[in-house]
Amino acid sequence: MSDPHEPGPPGPGPQGAPGPGGPAERATSGHGSMAVRIARRTASAVLIVLTCVLVPVALLATWVHDIALDTDRYVATVAPLATEPAVQDAAVHRIAEAVDVHVNGQQAAADIAAWLQKEGLPPRAANALKSLGPQLDAAADQAVTRIATRVVDSGVFDTVWKDANRLAHNAVVHALTGKGRGAVGVSDGTVTLDLGTAVDRVKQELVDAGLTPAEKIPQVDKQFVLFQSDQLAKARKGAHLLDVIGNWLPAVVVLIGAGGVLLARGRRRALARTALGAAFACLVVAIGLVVARRYYLDHLPPEVQSKAAAAAVFDTLLRFLRVSLRTAIVLGVVVALGAYFIGPGRLPVAVRGTSERTADAAARWAAGHQVRTGRVGTWAQTYRRAITLVVLLVVALVFALWNHPTVLTVLLLVLVLLAVLAVLALLAAGGRVGLGERHTHAAGEGRH
Repeated sequence: MSDPHEPGPPGPGPQGAPGPGGPAERATSGHGSMAVRIARRTASAVLIVLTCVLVPVALLATWVHDIALDTDRYVATVAPLATEPAVQDAAVHRIAEAVDVHVNGQQAAADIAAWLQKEGLPPRAANALKSLGPQLDAAADQAVTRIATRVVDSGVFDTVWKDANRLAHNAVVHALTGKGRGAVGVSDGTVTLDLGTAVDRVKQELVDAGLTPAEKIPQVDKQFVLFQSDQLAKARKGAHLLDVIGNWLPAVVVLIGAGGVLLARGRRRALARTALGAAFACLVVAIGLVVARRYYLDHLPPEVQSKAAAAAVFDTLLRFLRVSLRTAIVLGVVVALGAYFIGPGRLPVAVRGTSERTADAAARWAAGHQVRTGRVGTWAQTYRRAITLVVLLVVALVFALWNHPTVLTVLLLVLVLLAVLAVLALLAAGGRVGLGERHTHAAGEGRH
């Protein structure tokens, strides 16, 4: 069978001149077809490469738009940190520093010893009492730490943490986009949380416990450094751009990838290459995040009091992005495997053949036990390709509409897809068996 796009046989023109199908026109048409094929291959390659590069960028843009610059989602993301042991320890340390009660243990012990000595206490006992000054200082510090720990472990700190993060995040959004409140809480790339409410609560509990010097604690710095980056101010343009494109970039990337696959000569292979290329790009970015985390923790400025707390904050803020990258990697591998197993390779053909034979055997066994699919089986066999395509589109739509899908989401949808295809294969096999029985019965009646 000839290709409809190939030029037709030559035909004679008037007075024996070459007709429209002559050698000259065929050569021109051949060159034109070659140019079109080269242009399509080039465009397909460019679009596929662009898709692979833009997939992690789209995930980053979504993270910036949905988490990094959305105050409500940001607060919901970091809220669990209020119960993170490393963050709680750092908060206790900072609150204890802020409400440090300067009890002059030496002076207090000397005054008590002098008074008791006037009342007849022996000099040796008075000297021993004077040596208790350091113990009095330590007792005050222990009281502060104990009460600060109780406050941090209570529900008070959870509220303080959320409110402080909300205020600080508004400042970060303003620093990065120019929107929202002023840059209170952001200075030279350092993002701080105001723990004033927790500090005041600890001071009041110290006074209630009888440590009256706590009343004289002045208004001191109550800031808790959340994270610090010299690049915060420099990232303003990039953050604003990612925020703007965060809504529609993923859809654009999908359209670019679809265009690259449709323009390719071998669409199945192009789909597999696109999926694997995007998965590889996401893997590179995921490795880059691991390296960036190590570099950040190894170069913490002195303003960040706790490395463990900084690690917890870093991991929490980037959790959605890392989950998205892992999901994209698994999805890319799954799509590539799907494209491979519908191809003409020896292994895919063997797998499909084994599946069909297993389905036929199950259908014959069921028919032998008077279990038949009837018209449903015939319909499934007739429209199997169309049904499969509809199922694939439905699964793809569910994944696209899933709110923040994860690796488990991908695996769940794959299992659902395989289960539906298995049921479809069994129904189609039942239809084939039923059709064969009807043909056999008709042939038997014809002989009689």
